[in-house]
Amino acid sequence: MFRGTFTALVTPFRNGGIDDSAFKKLIETQIAAAITGIVAIGTTGESPTLSHEEREQVIRLSVATANKRCLVLAGTGSNATQHAVADTRIAEQFGANGALLVAPYYNKPSQEGLFRHFKTIADATSLPIVLYNIPGRCSVDILPETVVRLTKECRNIVSIKEASGSVERVGELRRRLPESFTILSGDDSLTLPFMAVGAAGVVSVASNLFPSEVCGLVRACESGDLKLAGKLHWKLLPLFKDLFIEPNPVPVKTALGWRGAMSGEVRLPLCEMSEANQARLRKTLEDFERGE
Repeated sequence: MFRGTFTALVTPFRNGGIDDSAFKKLIETQIAAAITGIVAIGTTGESPTLSHEEREQVIRLSVATANKRCLVLAGTGSNATQHAVADTRIAEQFGANGALLVAPYYNKPSQEGLFRHFKTIADATSLPIVLYNIPGRCSVDILPETVVRLTKECRNIVSIKEASGSVERVGELRRRLPESFTILSGDDSLTLPFMAVGAAGVVSVASNLFPSEVCGLVRACESGDLKLAGKLHWKLLPLFKDLFIEPNPVPVKTALGWRGAMSGEVRLPLCEMSEANQARLRKTLEDFERGE
């Protein structure tokens, strides 16, 4: 069900609050570029800094603005199972197409704990669920055997956003899981190698800025046009890299601010980019737009 290009949306802020107008315009830009779907309240959306009411606001606004013109995944993960259950039910109530559930962070559950966490959420909703494995942020890895076990026990766990950085991991997941279960790259720079071994698309940060170009890369991979995919990959790679020279989403929000799409405002503990990194990012963007 979940394949193609999904944009991990930033959450625009202005004077400390959510900028509804900028958020709607961002979604319209994505839809105009024929994005497959949008992800509301992921890491890129600064989910840890949003209040419960703001999370509801962003999900509701995403669903209403998309208006069934693209898929909407709601980030409803938490390190407290009961909170994830409650937020997933709210996303279902608001009309999201699925829930993106990050692995519990900080409390470092065992594989059995991970299994019970995700199964409890899956049992509480009819929404399709996309697991989100990002060991670098969560300090816990959803191992392939746990993913296999979950897919056997929970019919609505249908996909995984894999951000372990391992091509070998994607290949193992593809080999062990049903064809209907999809794998999405969690790293822009690994979209091409991940899709080469069985991933079905990407959850992208860069597509906040360049949705058409990222969609083009994914379509080239899907069609098996490796020559075009390679050309697009190498063109986009400097941008993919420099959007992470400081913690995400600071660089992408800074670039969107330069474009005039929104304020570049982020919430503490995130802060503005250093002047040196701003200069580097500006040059990378200018080179990209000149086609260099």
